[in-house]
Amino acid sequence: MDSVEEKKKDESWGETFKTVIYAIVIAGLIRTFLFEPFKIPSGSMYPTLEIGDFLFVSKYTYGYSRHSFPFSKPVFEGRIWSDLPERGDVVVFKYPGDNTTDFIKRIIGLPGDTVQMKGGRLYINGEMVKREPVGKYTIDEYTILPTTYTEYVETLPNGKQHRILELSDDKTVDDTMAFEVPAGHYFMMGDNRDNSNDSRKDVGFVPYENIEGKARFLFYSHDDTVVWYNPISWIMAIRWGRLFDIIR
Repeated sequence: MDSVEEKKKDESWGETFKTVIYAIVIAGLIRTFLFEPFKIPSGSMYPTLEIGDFLFVSKYTYGYSRHSFPFSKPVFEGRIWSDLPERGDVVVFKYPGDNTTDFIKRIIGLPGDTVQMKGGRLYINGEMVKREPVGKYTIDEYTILPTTYTEYVETLPNGKQHRILELSDDKTVDDTMAFEVPAGHYFMMGDNRDNSNDSRKDVGFVPYENIEGKARFLFYSHDDTVVWYNPISWIMAIRWGRLFDIIR
């Protein structure tokens, strides 16, 4: 009798172990080939993305490179099943400086473009990009001192519109050299223009291979009242109005 019960218990543990393995494999395949979750760690993409936002990145949009796989294993060179990003896409990519750290920015310059900031205004291929002021925007979360910015709607040459923030037009990053984007690379900028480490500074040009995927929609967002060891706060701190927002 005991041997029968022990056999059933062993079979039960075996089935549980197999189920866990299957779940891990399926989750890994989804994360690698379909969607990967990403958390916004900084304020460089305000007002589009806020600290505390959690979003899904589609891995299939631009095809796959070695950076599509865990730990960026050099499975192959270049990209397969590739499709080119468009100007204005919000993308997650590996920082070219270490090919390890994930960054999220907006694609501003395509291969062959010339990008420059002059007096706080963005120029692409010698033409000033249109922007229209829409009001003020105050960041008062995840900060010691609230800061108020001027909010604009910027219209890129392909007609895509998005919101940006500017403190002023005389910051260090508001006047730059003319950047000529090399073949196979992209020029990235944060929507929080005066508070973004992007292609104007340390990031530089981003190789096509380093782009991991396109930011799609938010699945969770919380304000700065959340406390990681208090599950109730995870609910109380939810920004309900941001849930399932499409990222544009």
